[in-house]
Amino acid sequence: MSESGPKYYILDTNILLHEPLAFLNFQEHNVVIPMVVLEELDHIKDRQKDVSRDARVAIRALEEALHEATPEQIISGVPLTRVTGEHQAEGHLSIFPDYQLRQTESALSLNENDHRIIQTALQLQTDRAPRKVVLVTKDINMRLKAKGAGVKLVEDYRTDQLIDDIRLLAKGFYTFEGNFWDSVKDVKTEQDGRDIYHYVARDLFPSVYPNEYLLDETETFAARVESFTDTHVKLLDIGRERLMSQRAWGILPKNIYQAMGMHALLDPTQDLVILTGPAGCGKTLLALATALEQVVEKGLYEKIIVTRNTPEIAESIGYLPGTEEEKMAPWLAAITDSLEVLHKQDENMESSLNYIMNKANIQFKSLNFMRGRSIQNAVVLLDEAQNLTASQLKTIVTRCGAGTKIICSGNLAQIDSYYLTAVTSGLTYIVERFKNYHGSSTMNLNGVVRSSLAQYAEENL
Repeated sequence: MSESGPKYYILDTNILLHEPLAFLNFQEHNVVIPMVVLEELDHIKDRQKDVSRDARVAIRALEEALHEATPEQIISGVPLTRVTGEHQAEGHLSIFPDYQLRQTESALSLNENDHRIIQTALQLQTDRAPRKVVLVTKDINMRLKAKGAGVKLVEDYRTDQLIDDIRLLAKGFYTFEGNFWDSVKDVKTEQDGRDIYHYVARDLFPSVYPNEYLLDETETFAARVESFTDTHVKLLDIGRERLMSQRAWGILPKNIYQAMGMHALLDPTQDLVILTGPAGCGKTLLALATALEQVVEKGLYEKIIVTRNTPEIAESIGYLPGTEEEKMAPWLAAITDSLEVLHKQDENMESSLNYIMNKANIQFKSLNFMRGRSIQNAVVLLDEAQNLTASQLKTIVTRCGAGTKIICSGNLAQIDSYYLTAVTSGLTYIVERFKNYHGSSTMNLNGVVRSSLAQYAEENL
């Protein structure tokens, strides 16, 4: 048997919960599911939680792949080519009977499920040598334990990871060295009302994306990519002064990054706006101020729906007393804090907040009840999006119907989920997936504007 042949990938339970059809994403390689993984899926599938749906989908998919196989074939491996649908899986799927493993003094205790999966990897590493055996898990501690126990190859699940380094994540803007116009040899300019457009050569740009903002090292130039061809890029000439003079619900941008973010947020052609950046950069305040401006002052939308993930990775909102809005209130304090900032100069702030809550029809909703909805003519504010998986974000974005704008905000340095990192977060996924979509904008709000204390903490702690 050659080492260069198909590998054996052993999947942990959290891989199938993260992506129920993950076993179809290993091309020509073989996939092994330990029996204990099926036991864990069975325990999870009946819980009244969002993750239970993923467990049921995984179980049904595995049943489809194995339903005609004999017990002997299931253990030896069933071709994945028999699974219908669009996939490139050409390997085999098998169930490993880890209950047959025997406890030895040198082995990890088989009373723990994680240890049974690790022992499965060690057993296959011996049985299938010299073929490579890889344990795949999103549990960082389990990866460490597996390596310590002797598993040679242990990996995170990276099929849905679009970038290798968070520094490569699209920021939504590009800064040219020196003066931009000094590098332009040929330009065609046209005017449409108050807007001025320039057509410049595409080879001036290392890469170009729709709605990407452009800056240079002068204090005057600012533009946005409107469209592009193989040879030319059409730029909307905005200018820094015009960007910095924008106002939304009484709020002025404090730096050029907030100004570019506000410009995208106030643009009715942008159905999706993604705000990233450190704590205190103004993501939530900008999103709320521009939402109020467009709902109350301009009448472009009918309501504001505010949501975010609750603990337990967007599962139950628990048994706190009250309505759905009242239950969500503790998790949406950032929104109410921002509302207070926007109205702190009012004579009676409490009355102003109550009036605005009714006038703008602000609704606090749980992610649990988003599936199946069709949200029309609304601004959806999704806060703390860094703690959501790609599938959870897909669930929310696909709920948005005609005339709806969704604003996703999050800080990739504040991920609380057990199995997500900055490069596998749903926020990173959506930034990369939508950077070529003409109806979306991304803006990384550099700089902390909350306070000098917050800025110092962000830079030094």
